[in-house]
Amino acid sequence: MPFKKKKKIETPPVSTASLPDIVFMLLFFFMVTTTMREVTLLVKLKKPQATEIQKLERKDLTTYIYIGAPTNAALGNEPRIQLADQLASVADVQQWVILQREEVNEAERPKFTVSIKSDIDAKMGLISDIKQELRKAQALKLSYSANPASSAEEMFKAYR
Repeated sequence: MPFKKKKKIETPPVSTASLPDIVFMLLFFFMVTTTMREVTLLVKLKKPQATEIQKLERKDLTTYIYIGAPTNAALGNEPRIQLADQLASVADVQQWVILQREEVNEAERPKFTVSIKSDIDAKMGLISDIKQELRKAQALKLSYSANPASSAEEMFKAYR
């Protein structure tokens, strides 16, 4: 019986015909699911720690007030208020909150929440003044933003 030479079996090349479809599908997925940063922080923000934290139900019905020392050293180092993308005073809070609430659908206005994101070193007097302005604006649903602490001991160590 004659011996036959075995032919080398070559593996076929990988088809790249569907590669552009996959790339565009991934690109579209990330474009749809990614949220862009809405506000550029003009204040330094190191949030306090807390053990009892709840997530906000509807972030689209929440507006944020940032309190902290300005990142620009020329503006000083005392805590300042940031509303959207600009630094403001306590007197500006009431009008700004009213304008933000007007942008919300009328049926969902009772769920409108103001969230205070304050630096750990911000004075409570400033936060109290902001709360007074929120009362004048009838913005009574308020939340404070904090980072989770793993235990009460860790929380107390952060404040020492």
